[in-house]
Amino acid sequence: MIVITGASGHLGHLVIKELLKTEDPKSIIAAGRDVAKLNDLSSTGIQIRHIDYNKPETIGPAIQGADKMLLISASTVGTRAVEHKRVIDAAKSAGIPFIVYTSLLYADTSPLSLAEEHRQTEADLKASGIPYSVLRNGWYSENYTENLAPALQHGAVLGCANDGKYSFAARADYAKAAAKVLTSENQAGKVYELAGDTAHSLYEYVVEVAKQSGKSIKYSNMLEETYYETLKSAGLPDSVAKMLSNSDTGASKGALFNNSGTLSKLIGQPTTPISESIKEALAKL
Repeated sequence: MIVITGASGHLGHLVIKELLKTEDPKSIIAAGRDVAKLNDLSSTGIQIRHIDYNKPETIGPAIQGADKMLLISASTVGTRAVEHKRVIDAAKSAGIPFIVYTSLLYADTSPLSLAEEHRQTEADLKASGIPYSVLRNGWYSENYTENLAPALQHGAVLGCANDGKYSFAARADYAKAAAKVLTSENQAGKVYELAGDTAHSLYEYVVEVAKQSGKSIKYSNMLEETYYETLKSAGLPDSVAKMLSNSDTGASKGALFNNSGTLSKLIGQPTTPISESIKEALAKL
């Protein structure tokens, strides 16, 4: 049995759809905080269970009976390490023999503040004694393409990454990697640094957006503090504004660039080009 935690989120949903291509639906458990978002999967024959990382009483029942678990990182920055530790502890109590965790590119050395909680979770996994594998995911293309509407409306993408390169890959690529590791043998102890095949700066990103949309759009590079204040003024929570501005600064120093090709090798195909992700996003507008 394979249990996917965080299954009601975008990545979890995609992982389950990948697993359904090769695995018996009865061997898949989709555990999500909002089970209503799993309704589209109810007819496939998979098990659907409720899990909330902040409600310890839900975790044990949600993962019971599984022999493999995908621990998808929580969405709330600042409390994630504590939430993940609850799931790891529950997995140990339940006797789950293998965990796959979705971490961050270069989590052990990354200057991104976002990496701190991932480092802690990786340490907690090691301390648990449970065999595990780590998927250190790079930046999702969707981090930018899902914000195309306001970017086109204002004619600008804002940031403080300068000409730093992002090795973008689509969520679907990372989902394929997770499914591959979950269904392959001898994965314990492996740490994968995963990123797209081709890297782009935000200057290059907006050139492609302009080309495909036919609209004028530019990349406006700011100082980190200015970008942070701009995000706060736009209504983003302080923690999110700090995380985004810090991540851009990290990208300017190479923290989100990787040209190893590990992701495409793992999934057996090239990663989704940013041009394709832009095309798909524009089609939805």
